[in-house]
This record gives sequence, C-alpha cells and structure tokens, in this order.
Amino acid sequence: MTKAEIIEKVKDLIAAPSCYGPLKALAQEWLESVGTPDEKALSAKLVAELEKDVQTAEDSLSFFESEEGKKIVGEEFASKMAAHFKELIAAGGKWCDCPACTAGRAILDNREVIL
Repeated sequence: MTKAEIIEKVKDLIAAPSCYGPLKALAQEWLESVGTPDEKALSAKLVAELEKDVQTAEDSLSFFESEEGKKIVGEEFASKMAAHFKELIAAGGKWCDCPACTAGRAILDNREVIL
C-alpha cells in the first residue's frame, strides 16, 4: 500500500459512521500533519490508537451479546449484530467488519508506510 492509499484509508476512517469522535479527531489531525515535521509523531499516535480500537469479531460479538451492549444500542440492533458476528466468525472472519475497523485494519496492516 502506498502513502496515498493510506491517506485514503484515513479519510475512510473519518467518514465511517462507526468511528467515534476522538479517533476521528486524531485521524483528521494526522491528515493535516502529512508533509510536516509532526507527521511521524502523529503517525505513531494514530497507529497506537488503532491498535486499541480495531476490534476482533469475537470482541464485537461479546459486546453485542452483553447487557451493556444491549443497553447502548438497543436489544433489537444488538441481536441483529450478534447474529452477523456469529456468521462472520463461522466463515473464518477474524476482525470486525464495520467501516471504521475495516479502514483501521488496513492502516495497521500497512503501518510501515507511515512509521
């Protein structure tokens, strides 16, 4: 993956409805740092945050099956998402396939381009 492709993945991350506010802000800060002396430090910060935030399919399933998950997203949506993640895991999927995690995983898999 090229740096230009990483930039596009960061834009995908920012645009993802499943990306939470602080990560969107950090991703935007990274985009604004490209080509500046701050880029390397912000690249390391973005990668570290993505390592914490990109979820496995198992973690996502656990969340949607939990009482907390049901409270946060509602019983019906949690049930729908739990079924989705069970299917994903059964098909061999390892990572959450939401737009934010998908973009984040692509960035992590190619981190050497920006670090």
